[in-house]
Amino acid sequence: MKSRTKERLVWTVISILVLVYALFPVASILATSFKEPSDLTSGKFLPTNWSSVNYQEILVGDAQELFLSSLWNSIGISLIATFIAVVLATLCAYAIARLDFPGKKLILTTALAVSIFPVISIVTPLFNLWRNIGLYDTWPGLIIPYLSLTLPISIWTLAAFFRQIPWELEQAAQVDGATTWQAFRKAIVPLAAPGVFTTAIIAFFIAWNDFVYGISLTSTEAARPVPAALAFFTGASQFEAPVGAISAAAIIVTIPIVLLVLLFQRQIVSGLTQGAVKG
Repeated sequence: MKSRTKERLVWTVISILVLVYALFPVASILATSFKEPSDLTSGKFLPTNWSSVNYQEILVGDAQELFLSSLWNSIGISLIATFIAVVLATLCAYAIARLDFPGKKLILTTALAVSIFPVISIVTPLFNLWRNIGLYDTWPGLIIPYLSLTLPISIWTLAAFFRQIPWELEQAAQVDGATTWQAFRKAIVPLAAPGVFTTAIIAFFIAWNDFVYGISLTSTEAARPVPAALAFFTGASQFEAPVGAISAAAIIVTIPIVLLVLLFQRQIVSGLTQGAVKG
């Protein structure tokens, strides 16, 4: 009994240390976002005088147009890229899990290779290609590269999940007169909903947090996402770093991600565990 209590205490301490390590940068950014410009160099963790001046600057002040337009770009581009990636990955993962055809392992291996391929190595050729065909600084010019980030992980996640769904359910639906497409749509997809939902959340996170494509394939506010727009924030003068405004923008951008995780935590855990456990 004592050993079990001691083990629980050790794991509690470890969990607290991990939480502090993970949340300290967020707490630091949050505190900085409420500091006045004169307080940024004080070296204190908490603001001397709590102020919303940084939030006012990016929401109604000089940085309003830059931030709000990039926020809209991030929302639209990430949602569209996530939707396309999940639809394509669902069909592809189902085929990989259910059908036996030549090259199935090659597709999974290629997907894995694409997911670990360094993005920075293809930015320059993509930049030149997009300039020539008119996709530079456009939403499609970012959505297409984002698919290279979101599709591989989506295919891998959903393929593992589809393997856990009993094959007999689809066969039973076909015996009752359903076509292959009807069996997939009405019997398999509802059962795969937790995995599809989890995959969509992961894909959205990847697209939302991208910086390299956003900074390299845009030049104006027409398509520039928030991570790239933060690099263009300026202070009140050339000698003032926009640390407070960037911190405030980072907090606002982080809020949707935190809300998604808190609201759908159970579905995310269910999707990941069901796709990882065979049985």
